This record gives sequence, C-alpha cells and structure tokens, in this order.
Amino acid sequence: MGTAQTGLIGIVMLLGLVCVPVPGVPGTLLCWAAVLWWATSEHTSLTWGVLAGATGVLAVAQVVLWLLPNRRIRASGLAWRTVIDAGAVAIAGFFLVPVLGAVLGFVGYLYVSQRVRLGGGHRAAWGATRTAMRAVGTSVLVELLACLLVAGTWLGAVIAS
Repeated sequence: MGTAQTGLIGIVMLLGLVCVPVPGVPGTLLCWAAVLWWATSEHTSLTWGVLAGATGVLAVAQVVLWLLPNRRIRASGLAWRTVIDAGAVAIAGFFLVPVLGAVLGFVGYLYVSQRVRLGGGHRAAWGATRTAMRAVGTSVLVELLACLLVAGTWLGAVIAS
C-alpha cells in the first residue's frame, strides 16, 4: 500500500474521531471502516489482528453506551457546540498525555466553558460540569476513548510496519 492510501485512511480515521461528539454522525463507524480498509488492503496478520481488536473494543464500547442511562442534554443547559469543542480538546489531550489526557481535556474544557458561561466561581462551574458529564459527557467520553484506542493502535501498527 502506498503512502497516499495510508494518508487517506488516516484522514478517514481523523474524521471519525472528530465526528464522535457530533450527534447523528457515525464517528465510531468511520474509525472502524478506516481500519477495515487498511486491513483489506494490507492482508497481514498484524492488520487482521488490529481489525479484530478494533472490532472488539468498539463493540464493548457500544454495549457500555447501551447500558449507560440516557439523559437529556437540553435539561443540563449544555450546548452541542461545547460538547464538540470538548471532544476536540480530548483528542488533542490524548496525544499530548496518552489516554489520560483525553479525560482531562474533555472534563477540563467543560469546566472552563461552564465557568466562563456562568461567570461565577468554582462551585457553580463544577456543579454545571458534573451535570453536563452526567447528561452527555460519559457516553461521549466512552465512545471517544474507544475510538482513540483504535486510532492509536492503528497508528502504532502503521509505524511498526
């Protein structure tokens, strides 16, 4: 496989990561499809192993999402734009501080945005952040972490081969 095709697969993977927090866009499916494209193009045991692992991780994430209680985002007063921005910060955080940075980036961005929005102190911003995390953050974070693990594994396998 050429560099151009690997680059296109990387772009699809990145698009999937960016689309995870966007409602109605199948970011998880895009990440999995990118790994499938790569595995069917390469045909090595490493690529098939990464595809099997990605399928397992994303399937477990979907089961966890199904088991989490569904809460309404509108009741929390949180805008979807804030969730999308928090997802972008989580993606950057994942690569700056592997794995843990995604959680810190997501929750940290929610906290800062709530503090700016409410214009108050720590107590009001932290309460709003907790409400937002209960409403939507946990499910978005689970799905985003699963996709980040798949993307990180794929990137490691591409570099290794």
